[in-house]
Amino acid sequence: MFGATGNALTFRWWQATLLLGLLFFALPAGAQNPEVTAARIWPSQEYTRITLESSSPLQYHVFSLQEPERLVVDLQGVDVTRPLRELGDKVSANDPQVEGVRIGHFKPGILRLVFDLKSEVRPQAFRLAPIGDYGHRLVLDLYPTEAHDPLLAFLDKLDAERAAAATKSGDGSEHTAHAPPQSRKPAPRFIIIAIDPGHGGEDPGAIGRGGTHEKDVTLAISRKLKQRIDRESNMRAILIRDGDYFIPLRTRVVKARRVRADLFVSIHADAFVRPNARGSSVFALSERGATSEAARWLAKTENDADLIGGVNLDVPDPYLKQTLLDLSQTASINDSLKLGRAVLDELGAINRLHKPHVEQAGFAVLKAPDIPSILVETAFISNPREERKLRNRGYQEKIAEAIFSGISRYLAKNPPLARNRLVLNP
Repeated sequence: MFGATGNALTFRWWQATLLLGLLFFALPAGAQNPEVTAARIWPSQEYTRITLESSSPLQYHVFSLQEPERLVVDLQGVDVTRPLRELGDKVSANDPQVEGVRIGHFKPGILRLVFDLKSEVRPQAFRLAPIGDYGHRLVLDLYPTEAHDPLLAFLDKLDAERAAAATKSGDGSEHTAHAPPQSRKPAPRFIIIAIDPGHGGEDPGAIGRGGTHEKDVTLAISRKLKQRIDRESNMRAILIRDGDYFIPLRTRVVKARRVRADLFVSIHADAFVRPNARGSSVFALSERGATSEAARWLAKTENDADLIGGVNLDVPDPYLKQTLLDLSQTASINDSLKLGRAVLDELGAINRLHKPHVEQAGFAVLKAPDIPSILVETAFISNPREERKLRNRGYQEKIAEAIFSGISRYLAKNPPLARNRLVLNP
């Protein structure tokens, strides 16, 4: 009656039903049923993250159905709350993975969420313990089976630009197919700058008194910095994060290494317990401990981003192709300090400096062993006056221009070594 496809789907449905009993058996007798207090969705080309926040850990089971593609999440002992009812309204029309969501009781005691998908996905589900302002969280990461790789797209575009430039002569005319090899221009050597907008997605970073999220400010400034760099004939920039989604710290480093970046610049907006703290800062990595208590505190705060944003420790990160080598970083740190000094001098022309020198601490995001890396704290978002400046597009442009000028000053004195070609793997 059902046909081959119907029989397969029916069999999978009975398999899932039998597994539910095994999965939910672990719930302690008399345990209080959890309440879903918040539901969020973070779409991006790389993956879509769905987060269900609750008063106590959720007992769940996840499985997929085909024809059409769906992801099913069964929750034990959960009632439909307002955040769950409104989850469907949060599905964006341009979400690359999710078409919509349906919610209802599958059977007594089991609430079923069905995510209608635009294509097949590779789901990852994991729980996070409470931290900061967050309670218990169930995280669903939906990765496309045919992964969109912005790094590959960047390299393809770069290769196309190099090939186009190589076909042109010194006076701007194009060579014909019969032009002698010695008259052809060599492909240009692009200097690649990896720009890392701090935080994103579940991790808002610092939040100003006026409600400004650090993750939004850092992305806005980073995009402006990329536009400025890309106007240079010999420089190109890539954004480690180009949207409101979370990227683990180690993955940010891996991404920079995969495109063989010459420099890595992480953009942030500082915060402190006292609202009168102000000024711009630049940090480099330290192998011997922080240069101040404030630097140590800030490094710990930034390194906690993985705990807040939510990293699945049971599954290797999809972008982590190999473990970062534990190499001596003395040479890279020295170059980072030079880069940081150049950027700090330029920032001092548009804003007060919090410290007159480049500070150092154990920032996880600066640990590429072969790329000079700095972390720029553009201003204190916890200072109401500086928060207002950070929200201003004109001031964001000034910050981006200052960072660019510092990068240019550094490169004028420290040109990067030539590379024969770009490769994907570090």
